[in-house]
Amino acid sequence: MGFQHVYRVPIFVEKLRMKKMATQILIAPGYGNSGEEHWQTYWQKENKDFVRIEQRDWFEPSADEWAETIEKYVREASGEVVVVAHSLACLALAHWAQKTNLILKGALLVAPPDANDEKLKNVVKGFSPIPLIKFPFKSIVLASTNDEYNPIDNAEFFAKNWGSEFVNIGRKGHINALSNLQNWPEGRSYLSRLL
Repeated sequence: MGFQHVYRVPIFVEKLRMKKMATQILIAPGYGNSGEEHWQTYWQKENKDFVRIEQRDWFEPSADEWAETIEKYVREASGEVVVVAHSLACLALAHWAQKTNLILKGALLVAPPDANDEKLKNVVKGFSPIPLIKFPFKSIVLASTNDEYNPIDNAEFFAKNWGSEFVNIGRKGHINALSNLQNWPEGRSYLSRLL
């Protein structure tokens, strides 16, 4: 009976493989970044594997720069990527999607604002016109009936053009810290559907 060599993969190599196969969650905050009481921050604190996309300037946003930053984070992520975008980051993601050759596993777009609106145009320059092209990845848009930055029917119009599933989550304002959602289990359930 001859000697049979059994090759075992070193543990550190197996862990590296598992890490590469895992889905990377990128948190993309909107204008001003997401503060301590924002659901995005709660999610990030609860899961150390969630990575925040850090923009250079949160208060004088540039659509091109924000899209380039998304490109950098997606390119550097290991494994498949799901982006969780809030507010202006939804529009940055739309601008990114029409320029990139990278593909996401999915995107959760929460409370996309209307950058075509005159009151926002002066603050968020370069985000208008909003790209209305179908995303080459699965996406879900969550919107509120009393969002001061975008009427619900307009958010649904964005979702339809992006090829996103649209969900009306009721009266939740701009779905931000003022909405007092804390770790927002409802939002987590929609994220899990993308995973």
